[in-house]
Amino acid sequence: MPAFAEDLNARLAAQREQNLFRELCRVDSAPGPRLTSGGKTWLNFSSNDYLGLANHPALKAAAVRAVHDFGAGAGASRLICGSLAPFHLLEETLAAFKKTEAALTFATGYAAAFGVITALLGKDDIIILDKLVHASIVDAAKFSGAKLRVFAHNDLNDLAEKLRWADERSRLRPQTCRVLIATESVFSMDGDCAPLREIVALKEQYGAWLLVDEAHATGLLGENGRGLAEALGVSDRIEVQLGTLGKAVGASGGFICGRRALIDLLVNHARSFIFSTAPVPAAAAAAMAGIQLIQTPEGDGLRAQLQQRIAELQPATGRPPAAIPSAIIPLILGDETLAVAAAARLREQNIFVPAIRYPSVANGAARLRITLSAAHSAADVAELSRALSTIKTDAALSKVP
Repeated sequence: MPAFAEDLNARLAAQREQNLFRELCRVDSAPGPRLTSGGKTWLNFSSNDYLGLANHPALKAAAVRAVHDFGAGAGASRLICGSLAPFHLLEETLAAFKKTEAALTFATGYAAAFGVITALLGKDDIIILDKLVHASIVDAAKFSGAKLRVFAHNDLNDLAEKLRWADERSRLRPQTCRVLIATESVFSMDGDCAPLREIVALKEQYGAWLLVDEAHATGLLGENGRGLAEALGVSDRIEVQLGTLGKAVGASGGFICGRRALIDLLVNHARSFIFSTAPVPAAAAAAMAGIQLIQTPEGDGLRAQLQQRIAELQPATGRPPAAIPSAIIPLILGDETLAVAAAARLREQNIFVPAIRYPSVANGAARLRITLSAAHSAADVAELSRALSTIKTDAALSKVP
């Protein structure tokens, strides 16, 4: 045991030396534009609760009703003890929302990505990933045993080259070799968007399948917040639509939307679904309330308010306006020590913005990751803008854009 402890402590010491050590920060307040921790309150620009729904009365009321009607826990996996009604109602709501034949929910977005990729692909298949795609997709791709190829971020020429290679390889085993492309629609750490129209055209040209992770677009983009794929008119040409329920939707969990045959396959082959106790019924009920609210005039108003907050912060970031504005605004510093120092400087001004470091981003790509919410006021954004200007004048933080 001493040798075990020594090994762990040595590894942790190495992380500290590289400014990569991370700790949990206990928060004593509900999700919102401010957070309280250790008796202090900060203006919060770290949450993915883009529409401010995590503390919305309608979602909380739905969760309370579900606890009253169905209890605090699900009892077992949905294939063991029966599948509770809130999950079916949520999946019907999701399928109608995404305009697909069916949907299936998972405990987390990670579990959804892991479940669908490992169910679809095996050792004779090929998966082609955007270089910056989420870690859950990378991990699933590796575990699936499929031949893994990575294309440069949003680089259509590189994707086409990888597809040509896959096409040549698949011709050797035309009956068994499947090819899947995986990308995010809005990238979680950079806030930029994938060229989905062009990717769809390429996958159709080469007979590949496409998985699109809409985690950071669902609720925000497209008609009624259906996502970037809907906004660009290609949602009906995408085989697998992946998303989460814990960001703009305001609850928790992950989902897959697509053809009924896809969902039936997942129920039978997605190990993260089959071998996991179902989420609590309250989470499903809250998510359904969130999806419903997103499609109302109130949802339209929240999206408009979020876009206004994004526009108000833009001059302070030093970044050119994006064609599709994102609530994720990275200020890339590169050096991990510099990112940690910048986050600490903001906390001194009662503003909480996380320093994102490896392995969440590549080594040498450390950053401040600012996320905006419809729950922020214009005064909140003005306070952040002033704080950013002060850290830009700090000699130690002169690399902040």
